[in-house]
Amino acid sequence: MRVVVTGTPGTGKTTATDRVADDLDCDVIHLNQLVKEDGLWSERDEDRDTLVVDLDAVRDRLGDWDGLVESHLAHHLDADRVVVLRCRPDILEQRLLDRGEPEAKARENRESEALDVVLGEAVEFHGEDAVYEIDTTDRDPDAVADEIAAVVAGEREPSAGTVDFIEYL
Repeated sequence: MRVVVTGTPGTGKTTATDRVADDLDCDVIHLNQLVKEDGLWSERDEDRDTLVVDLDAVRDRLGDWDGLVESHLAHHLDADRVVVLRCRPDILEQRLLDRGEPEAKARENRESEALDVVLGEAVEFHGEDAVYEIDTTDRDPDAVADEIAAVVAGEREPSAGTVDFIEYL
């Protein structure tokens, strides 16, 4: 089973997948770390202080993978199930600021989350029947990990489009 956990930066992907890995006794590939360690990027975007990931190189490096992959880009990989972690945009922005991200980057990610960018890409690439949304706004990492484990186990129905931040807008 190939499951990716994706979402806007700050939604809790790394923390939750580490806890799922412990619970399910499986490995998690932290894609952003792999990209840096193995040089799977094509250039540095100086304005945004980020690496431009070479997705073809990532796919080649992963090969016929199995398990969990987490990253804000993971939904660009072939997968059986796609978990999209969501967070109310103002809370997400504060999480990013609290961990030291620049205001411009936190604001950009807040806007991305408000516009459902990652969710839209995940549904476009994988279809609604493979996408599972989890709102992390008011949940602790263990509760989020339990939801991801339920997706992995096939105990949860697809739920693309169920998280709604209209009241935020």
